[in-house]
Amino acid sequence: MCIDRWNRSQELGKAVTVALWECTRLPHGFTELWCQNLNSLGELAGLRSRLRATMTGSATVERPEEDHWSERLVLIADELASNALRHGGAPVAAALSRVDDQWLIAVSDSSPDVPPTPAQGRDPGKGGFGLYLVADLSLAHGWTSVGRGQKTAWAVVVAD
Repeated sequence: MCIDRWNRSQELGKAVTVALWECTRLPHGFTELWCQNLNSLGELAGLRSRLRATMTGSATVERPEEDHWSERLVLIADELASNALRHGGAPVAAALSRVDDQWLIAVSDSSPDVPPTPAQGRDPGKGGFGLYLVADLSLAHGWTSVGRGQKTAWAVVVAD
């Protein structure tokens, strides 16, 4: 399925998008810590708080003037989850996993045939560039069709 999408994208001249968001399996070796179902954009604040509490012990940002790796993961999770809710459709679930100093956020939605597609040729003032941000802030990222009518977009951040 992933190879078919790649070939179709090549034919349509979207090689840059495909290279940025490859269809690839979830990384191995991570242990899932929790999974949270999301039904609306209004639930994203709760997801952000839960992520912060899990990673730092506090549901709020204690020192906002400092660049902290956990806030990169919170931003990535927010982008992936909001995209899933807006474009992928319910049910949406965000799962946090960890191995050593690497953290994996994986967000699943119910649109396996709609790959993450970064905005192209759009006025930056109109938004739609979150997937570029995720790619820039993460150690690794991608997406996969996980069967049963689901797609999962994922990203890994290193605690530094």
